[in-house]
This record gives sequence, structure tokens and C-alpha cells, in this order.
Amino acid sequence: MKKASLYQQLDNGKVCCQLCSHYCVIADGCEGICRVRQNRSGELWTSADGRVISHHVDPIEKKPLYHFYPGSRTFSLGVPGCNLSCQWCQNWQVSQLDSQYVAAPEDVISPEDIVRTAKAAACHSIAYTYTEPTIFFEYSDDIARLARQAGLTNIYVSNGYMSAEMLEQAHIWLDAANIDLKSFRDETYLQYTGGRLQPVLDNLKRLSDYGVWLEVTTLVIPGVNDDPGELQDISEFIATELGCDTPWHISRFYPQYKMTDVSPTPEERLYRAAEIGRGVGLNYVYIGNLGVAAETLCPECQQVVIRRDRFGVENRLDRRGCCRDCGKMIAGAGMATE
Repeated sequence: MKKASLYQQLDNGKVCCQLCSHYCVIADGCEGICRVRQNRSGELWTSADGRVISHHVDPIEKKPLYHFYPGSRTFSLGVPGCNLSCQWCQNWQVSQLDSQYVAAPEDVISPEDIVRTAKAAACHSIAYTYTEPTIFFEYSDDIARLARQAGLTNIYVSNGYMSAEMLEQAHIWLDAANIDLKSFRDETYLQYTGGRLQPVLDNLKRLSDYGVWLEVTTLVIPGVNDDPGELQDISEFIATELGCDTPWHISRFYPQYKMTDVSPTPEERLYRAAEIGRGVGLNYVYIGNLGVAAETLCPECQQVVIRRDRFGVENRLDRRGCCRDCGKMIAGAGMATE
């Protein structure tokens, strides 16, 4: 256990956790919704520090981030726990672990060792992912500051349910994020995730305002969020509030966790969602989980400028990160070819 940050002491030995948008009020001896933050005699402690449940070297495209140093490698790590309880979670075996989970000694990894390993693996970045990185903020904060000193960038793959107070600290070292925008209906968030919509929208705008490179993912689920009107609302929010250069990843649902009775998303609904996104002016719309190559097209001349498949990434941009055919600058970070 490590002393947590971002909390306020209240009367009667209670504390208010200020790490995420639940703002849990926690009585002495109790845990917050994430199950990794506990009130001990009026002080908040975290069990998430260094308790790595999984780590791998991944292509950056797997996050998915398509416009942040394409073709690079990222050292990915996660810690058990989450502040939401999505009924379709693909990593539920680790995100929904209870607080009694104890990591093996070899799985407790120091920030210094994380950065050292990432450098040795020729990674460009460290990605805090697999579960919800907000819940291991103190650990990621320690790693990220060392990573910056070592010339590495930092990435969050997140549900976007962090607090404004957390982002005020994290944006200093956070370079890129992929945020799940799971729905554009508050009732859907409440019913299926245990969260609310508005905090996610607010945090997307905060990240954009802070200058963090941002990509958005929506898992399209039959009967839950696949209504064309809702997909239109998501597209318009991205276009108007985040900008038309913000990539939108439309992902196919497969039955899992508590939703094994729901069929996979029909392919035509994914293509229809992509049409809706492009129709409101989004320049970069991608369909995932279909096993097909993903291409970035130049918004100006529609030529392929980046091609991605299981064999790697073919970057056809010039040294400035521009389309070789028409000279259009392609949005993102690290897009230029060496």
C-alpha cells in the first residue's frame, strides 16, 4: 500500500477521493468503487502501486493510435482494477479483480525498471492500458516523469472517467490518449458502465485543450449504441468540440463478459457509422476488429498516405509529414518519415 494523492479529508474520518469523476466518499476501513483505494484512519491509500498484472511490447497501432508516431513500439502495462464496470469489458478478468488480489513478487515492478525495459526494447513510448490507468495514477505519474527524462512519450488508453484535478496534474507529462466514448446517451452509461456521459465529454474537451494528441474509440454494440442518430451525435461532438482532424476508431463488438447473448456487430453497421462520421466532416475514420488493413487517406486528394496490416506500417508521407501527391499536412504527432 502507498499513500494516495488527490483526496480531501472530511468529518467523521471519511475522505473524498478526487481521482476520478465518481468522487467517492469513503468511510474508514472502506474502499472506493475502483477497489484499489482504501480509507485507513482518515487517510487514503492505494494498493495499485507497482502491482503490474500484464506488460508487453506492442505496436502503437494496437492501442489504437494511428496518428502518433506510426510504426513505433510502445511498452504497455496495466494494473488490476477499474472505476467502471462495463458489461462488455474485454479485459474483465483483470479489470474486475477484487482488492484481495496480491501480485507475485516478480510482478511488482519499479518505475525505474519499467523505463529501463522500455528503452532496452527500443520503444518510443509507454502506454498505460489494459485496465483503467486512472486508478493507478500515482504509479503512472512516477513512471511518466522518469520516462520523459529518458526521452520516452506517455500514452493513456482510458475510459475518460478521470477527474479534472487528476488531468490538471497528468497533462504535464501526457502526450497522447485514446479515449473510449462508449455512447452518447447518459442512460446507456448508467445502465451498462456504472458511470455518466458528461464527465467523459468534459474530459475529452480538457485533453484537447491541454494539447494532448487525442484519438477516440467507440465500440458499436447492437441494440445498445448503434442507432444512426446516436452515431451522428458522437460524430458531431468529435467534429465540433475536438476538431475534424481527431481520428475516430469504430470498433466491432464480439460477445463477452456479461453480454454473451448479444450477436457481433453486423459489418454493414460499422460501414454505416463510418459514413456518418465522414459525412459530418471527420477526416480520419477507421473501422477496427474486422481483420482488414487500415489505411489513412489524405483528406485533400484521397490518396493512401499510410497503410497498416499485420505485416507492419507503410508510411508514404514525406519528411514533413505531408501527402506526397498534394502536399496536404496529415494531422498527428511524429507523422513525418525519417
